[in-house]
Amino acid sequence: MPEGFHGMAKPTILVVEDEAALLALLRYNLERQGFRVEEATDGQEALLRISEAKPDLVLLDWMLPAMSGIEVCRQIRRRPETRNLPVIMVTARTEPQDAVRALDIGADDHIAKPFAIEALLARIRALLRRSASPTSKGTVAFADLTMDQDAHRVSRNGRALHLGPTEYRLLEFFLLNPRRVFSREQLLDAVWGRDIHVEPRTVDVHIRRLRKAINGEGEADLIRTVRTAGYALDTEEG
Repeated sequence: MPEGFHGMAKPTILVVEDEAALLALLRYNLERQGFRVEEATDGQEALLRISEAKPDLVLLDWMLPAMSGIEVCRQIRRRPETRNLPVIMVTARTEPQDAVRALDIGADDHIAKPFAIEALLARIRALLRRSASPTSKGTVAFADLTMDQDAHRVSRNGRALHLGPTEYRLLEFFLLNPRRVFSREQLLDAVWGRDIHVEPRTVDVHIRRLRKAINGEGEADLIRTVRTAGYALDTEEG
């Protein structure tokens, strides 16, 4: 059973990869760690499998025949039933802007080929822990923003908000620590975990996505940027 998931059913990972050798390697290593593995070799098959039986996480290759991983991720995020499905993008691209693009279109994390299996497993475990249903925690609020931690729902002025798993955890951390300024490194430790190497600029991408999700037209921006210091859940007058 994967570390941190004792007592739970085996988490299912959908691996979307058209390279047979890598697909076999990933299946072998994931099953050794106690995960249940489903496979898809192109984007259309991946979307079909997700609609038939939603996995716990998607490991999605960027370069796929016919439909790119980027488009698959876009479609996952467009569908209400899969909007919060954790997605890790696997890419052969090493340019920084490609990693940012993967996050911008909705991936929760990314890893570049070639990668160490242990590094990938650590990212999978961390993302599954973050997206797992929390134990009973109650409701937290700040200004006109409310999070029901038990129902995993967020609203502002009574309007339901839709957040990806990482944005949800980021907002939850801010709501539990309002008005405190956190550096990118502190946010990485708290939200991503100390065992995961993620570039500090990744925080900026997710902050941008969080702002877009929670700030409606005419509403105050509740995420304050403190130059050279970091971010805080705060109001201008606060």
